[in-house]
Amino acid sequence: MRFLDGQQPTTDLTYGDVFLVPARSEVTSRFDVDLASHDGTGTTIPLVVANMTAVSGRRMAETIARRGGIAVIPQDIPTDVVADVVATVKAKDLVVESPVTVAPGDTVHNALTLIGKRSHGAAIVVDGGRPVGIVTASDCLGVDRFTQVREVMSANPTLIDAAVLAGSGAAGMRAAFDQLHASRRKLAPVVRDGELVGVLTRVGALRSSIYEPATDAQGRLRIAAAVGINGDVAAKTAELLAAGVDVIVVDTAHGHQAKMLSALAAVRSVSPDVPIVAGNVVTAQGVTDLVAAGADIVKVGVGPGAMCTTRMMTGVGRPQFSAVLECAARARELGKHVWADGGVRHPRDVALALAAGASQVMVGSWFAGTHESPGDLHDDGSGRLYKESFGMASARAVAARTAGGSPFDRARKALFEEGISSSRMYLDPARPGVEDLVDEITSGLRSACTYAGATSLPEFAERAVVGIQSAAGYEEGRPLPAGW
Repeated sequence: MRFLDGQQPTTDLTYGDVFLVPARSEVTSRFDVDLASHDGTGTTIPLVVANMTAVSGRRMAETIARRGGIAVIPQDIPTDVVADVVATVKAKDLVVESPVTVAPGDTVHNALTLIGKRSHGAAIVVDGGRPVGIVTASDCLGVDRFTQVREVMSANPTLIDAAVLAGSGAAGMRAAFDQLHASRRKLAPVVRDGELVGVLTRVGALRSSIYEPATDAQGRLRIAAAVGINGDVAAKTAELLAAGVDVIVVDTAHGHQAKMLSALAAVRSVSPDVPIVAGNVVTAQGVTDLVAAGADIVKVGVGPGAMCTTRMMTGVGRPQFSAVLECAARARELGKHVWADGGVRHPRDVALALAAGASQVMVGSWFAGTHESPGDLHDDGSGRLYKESFGMASARAVAARTAGGSPFDRARKALFEEGISSSRMYLDPARPGVEDLVDEITSGLRSACTYAGATSLPEFAERAVVGIQSAAGYEEGRPLPAGW
C-alpha cells in the first residue's frame, strides 16, 4: 500500500480518515477475486468472528465456517462446553444448514421459540426422523399458542435428495435452486433415504456456488477458541487441541505485557504446529515481542470496538488504520501476519484494513444483531427484534470469567469495567442473518479489489493506493437514505 501522491500523515488515522483510489484494472469480474487468507488458518474469506460471548457460539461458528470464515469461541466458556461445541460444528454438513425441528404434537409456542434461532425463519416438522411439514412464524399468526403444530404446518413439503448435492458442486446447487424455484418454495428439507439431513434455501444454494467452506485436513468445518493469560494456560490449550480446535487465540486487552509473553510460550510448548494468534497490541514493538514469544498472528486494536470504553476510560489506544498499517508492516518483515480487531462499521472499513496489510478482519458487534449470535430474540414492543450485546471488559463479562473466585474478589473486580454491559443490537430486517452481512462485506471487498486491479488479497495490499480525507470528504461518500 502507498499513500496518494506521496502524502505523509501528520496524525494517526482511522478508517474514516482515508479512502481507496481507483487504478487501472484488468479484472473483469468481482468473482475473479480470490478472498482466501494466507496466514495458515485455512479461511477462504478474511472474516473472523470475535471471541465475544454475545457474538460467537456454535450456530455462528457453523454458519461462518460454511461460508469460509472462522469463529473464535470465548475464553470464559468451560472447556467441556467448548469441546461439545467443537464436536457439533465438526459434524455439520458443508452445504446444508442445520434445521430446527418440532414434532407434529408440539405446541405453536414451542415452535415460535425455535424459529427465531435460524435466519431462514422456519422449523421442520419431523415424525420418526422424516420431515412431514414446515412451520413458519406467519403460519402461527393469530393462532392460540397451545395449538398443535400439525394444525398450522404446511404439509407434504418439497424434498431435496442429498444425493443431488453430494460432490456435484455448482451443478448440484443449480439443480437444487431450480427445484425450489419450480415448486415456488424458498426452502426445502434435505433428506437422505427419507431421513432429514438439513435445510437448503434458494439463497443458500446460490451462496454454496460462490463460497468455499473453511475446512480442516479431514474436510470438516474449522473453528478457533480463545485462552486467557491466567491459570494453567498450557493445560487448557492441550484440552482445546484434544477437542479439535484448529486455531488458538491467546487473548487479553493489553497484549504487550510479560504475562502474555509467558502465556504464549506455554501455548507454543504444547504444539509447535497449531496457528497461534495473540493480542491485542497497536505498535510495531508489540508485534516484535509477541512474535518472538511464539505468535504466528498478532491481533491489532485497542479501543476501536463498539462495546469498548477503554479509550474514554483510560485514554489508551490508537486510531485503528494507523495501528494496522504499522503492525502489519512489522509482521510482514518477520514473516508473520496481523488480524485487524475492531472498528469496522461498513464494508469499506474491511477493505481498508486489508489494504493496510491485515490478513483478516475480526468482527464483533456488527455480527451481534443476527439470528446466529447466541442469546434469545427480544421484541422492543414496537415489533423490532434485537439481541443483547456486551463488551468483554464489561462488568457482566468479568463476572462470568471470575465466577470461580471468592465473592470478595469477584465484587472487587466488578468495580472496574471498560466495556458496555448491555446494549441492544437490532436485527436489520433486510439483513437479519450473519450470511446476509457476509454477502454485503465480501461484495464490497471484491469490488474494492477490482477497483485496485487486484485478484487476491496479497495483491490488493500491494497495489492499494490510499488518500487522506477530511470529515466532509467522508460525509460526501455517505448515501442519502431518504432522498434530499
